[in-house]
Amino acid sequence: MIGKELACVLPMILLVTASDRGAECGQAIETGTGQQTILAGTLLRATTLLRESSFSAVVLDQHLLEKEPHETEVMLQHLDTAILAQVNFAIQGKERAVREVRSAIERGHQAETAARRASANRLYGEINGTLTALVLTVDLALECPALQPGATEKLKSVNVLVKQLRSQLETCSRHEGSESACALHT
Repeated sequence: MIGKELACVLPMILLVTASDRGAECGQAIETGTGQQTILAGTLLRATTLLRESSFSAVVLDQHLLEKEPHETEVMLQHLDTAILAQVNFAIQGKERAVREVRSAIERGHQAETAARRASANRLYGEINGTLTALVLTVDLALECPALQPGATEKLKSVNVLVKQLRSQLETCSRHEGSESACALHT
């Protein structure tokens, strides 16, 4: 079994089914997604695996969901950031199951990207407001006639640093949360 350290590097899918075709479906999902797929034949085993490792997605056989609702609830509490895909192996073929899983993973990635973008925009707005207040305060302080020459130079240095910080923030904002662009300017 792969530990959390490796699971963070290599995305894995957890397939939860008691179906006789579980291994066959797991192989199809692995081939179709390019992600290692681990098979859990019971909800208890799935819960244990979710506690021990990180998974990008959990594919849950709808039969288990209906047959063992309490155990399903317990397992769902351990999903963490994994995307849930419910599949009915009794009526769906492997190909359709793979499409469902890929689609669920894509929806999850889109939701994650949108959440990151919204968070970055909110943070940008908050920080930008503080920077504006700081620039105005420094500008007003620089207009005070009674400032000592050393204090004036320090305030000018603060003003330059604040403007640099604002420029870095605007660069990050233009790249809409692109971590690499923001990391280049720090």
